[in-house]
Amino acid sequence: MADDKKTKSNVVLIKTSLGNIKIRLYDETPQHRDNFLKLAEEGFYNDLLFHRVIKDFMVQGGDPESKGASAGKSLGSGGPGYQIPAEILSPQLFHKRGALSAARTGDQVNPEKKSSGSQFYIVWGSIYTESQLASMEQQKKQQAMQHYFDNLAMQRHDAIQKLYHSKNQAGLDSLQKELIAITEADFAKNPEKGGFTAEQKNIYSSIGGTPHLDGEYTVFGEVVEGLDVLEKIQSCQTDSNDRPKTDITMKMDIVK
Repeated sequence: MADDKKTKSNVVLIKTSLGNIKIRLYDETPQHRDNFLKLAEEGFYNDLLFHRVIKDFMVQGGDPESKGASAGKSLGSGGPGYQIPAEILSPQLFHKRGALSAARTGDQVNPEKKSSGSQFYIVWGSIYTESQLASMEQQKKQQAMQHYFDNLAMQRHDAIQKLYHSKNQAGLDSLQKELIAITEADFAKNPEKGGFTAEQKNIYSSIGGTPHLDGEYTVFGEVVEGLDVLEKIQSCQTDSNDRPKTDITMKMDIVK
């Protein structure tokens, strides 16, 4: 018997009040792909709003509370009642212009970076110069090194606690130097780790996107038709809560 997931279309048409956007969902992120297709097929997204729009950044929708929402109502906290485990495949899948990504709550309450069950955003972003990308890359590498160091420290939690409670400062200093050396050695062997690939640099400097989001949110699809419509949406007038002053609605069809 044929596998339905392999034969099922992974292309969705988002019909907005400003025009149509065709999205291809990535097979590399199967949980997000299948969930999005399921909700689209059930009509979950029909008549919802793009409730959060930030020019030169992104457009966001998928909050069920936005359906028929009165003017001025604060939106963005609704969902289907579940989250999706993160499928972050950075740098393979990144936040280029037109990327479809899953919204989520912040790291403080969501350290596993689980995605909202329904809310998504489509990237517009900006075009970056070489120097801007170099600066961002340096910052990303520093953050990646800190994260790597923190993980090493977590693995040695018991030893650190023992040294701390025994007030062995020399032992703590020695262990810290050891972990720093391990971190620096690992990144020296992998110079691209935490930075941008050649493809990312090329895309971000020519087409645009939001590189600072890479590695933080799940990218699970991309616009294949309708970037002109996306541009119209991201250029609309918004209120103080980034909600479009004129409602922009959506309906979704799976392209067979």
